[in-house]
Order: sequence, then structure tokens, then C-alpha cells
Amino acid sequence: MTSHAPDQTAIAPDGVHLAWSSVGAGDPVVLVHGFASSRDQNWGSTGWIDRLVTAGYRVVSFDCRGHGKSDKPHDPAAYGENLVGDIVAVMDAAGISKAKVMGYSMGAILSIRLAVLHPERVEKVVAAGIGENYFGEAADWGLKVAKGLLTDDPQQIEDDEARKFRIFGGQKGKDRVALAACMTANRPRSTPDELKKIAVPVLVVAGETDTLVKSPFSLAAHFAHGRAVVLPNKDHMTAVGDPGYKRAVLDFFAA
Repeated sequence: MTSHAPDQTAIAPDGVHLAWSSVGAGDPVVLVHGFASSRDQNWGSTGWIDRLVTAGYRVVSFDCRGHGKSDKPHDPAAYGENLVGDIVAVMDAAGISKAKVMGYSMGAILSIRLAVLHPERVEKVVAAGIGENYFGEAADWGLKVAKGLLTDDPQQIEDDEARKFRIFGGQKGKDRVALAACMTANRPRSTPDELKKIAVPVLVVAGETDTLVKSPFSLAAHFAHGRAVVLPNKDHMTAVGDPGYKRAVLDFFAA
């Protein structure tokens, strides 16, 4: 397995410690995982890191604050746009001035925002596990998920998606209080006008049966150079390691 690499630490501007690792050689790819996941769970165990290294890329992955082996603040004010700054901090620590960036779900939102705020750091963007929900996700939904994360018994949660996140966020080693704080904070969305100004190519990917995010095509249409891929018979959880997803990304990166 090529995905195992020594942990390193980057320090964000506000002092939060971020665990990251680098493996492989070649053009850099920075991976940003989804909410309540980690670099190992999102990218290592699904075979993504190995696949990218085999394809000739240097892969840098890290644990977002509140996740994995990084610091886990319990204050919602520690999240929001700070999550975007964490990507820059890791890139700086890794000596990377510009990279292809791929995010899944929450990581996709952050990767898009990175391209808006720091266009000079981004060569291409893959925004996966996201779709037309990018603009329409209700604030009360996030609060519902945060409340669910703080519920001791998942079976007491009536909302199906909130219950799934509670179960996922309750896995061993995860900090539900930190995750609730992360979900409570404002999500770093960009406006349609900001998305249109992104000059680099953007690939939007989503599973066909992902009712959480719905179709990726309407989001892809907001980018100047956007395109979308739908993964047949995949939902939000099963799309992550899909072979078709990997093929689409490698073709996109090589183009």
C-alpha cells in the first residue's frame, strides 16, 4: 500500500494543529475529505491515494480541523472560513504553491471556496458528493444535524439524514461535540457570480441516487469551465470509492 505516510503537522493562522501527509512524486494533488470523515477514511481506505500515486501524482491529504488527528475545537467560531485557510496552511507546509484540488461533500464546498479566495493556488478542481444542493441547503438542516450529533441515542432522531450523520459521526475516535460545532458554523458558500469567475476547469461528481445533493449538472453550469459526471446506482456514501469516479477524475486531471 502506498497510502501510508508519516504524519506531519501544519499550524493554521489561529494556532490549530492540522495533521497531514504526503506520498508519491509528480504533480501535486491536494485531497479534502467530507464532513465527519478523515483523510484515511475518505481517501485511504477507498483506494484513492494509491490510485493517484500509481498514476504519477504526489498526493497530499490532511484532516480538517475537528476531524481525524487534527485539533478539534468545540467553538463554532473556529470553523467556517477557517476551514478554507487550513487548505492553504497545509499547502504551504508541504511546499506546494499550486495544485489540483479534490474535495468530497464538505471538502467539495471548501475546494470551490479555495478557488474563489485563492485562485493562484488552484490548477483544477474536482467537487464531488455535491450538486444542486450547493445553493439550496437550508441552515436549519445543518442545525438539525448538529443537534442529532449531540444526541446519545441515534434511534431517537426522527430525520433520516440526521440519524445517518449521527451514526457516522459516532464512530470510534470521532468527537461529536467538535463535529456539531463544525456543522453549526456558517458554511463557506460562494455566489453564482463568484463561481462564474473561477477560471480553472471544475469537475462536479455525484451519485445517481444521492438524494442529499441531487443532480450535479445545475452546479456545473455555474462555472465558466464546468462539467458534470453522474455515477450510476451510487448514493452519497457509496460514490466515494466508485471505480467510475476514479476514472473520470484521472481523465479530467490528464486532459
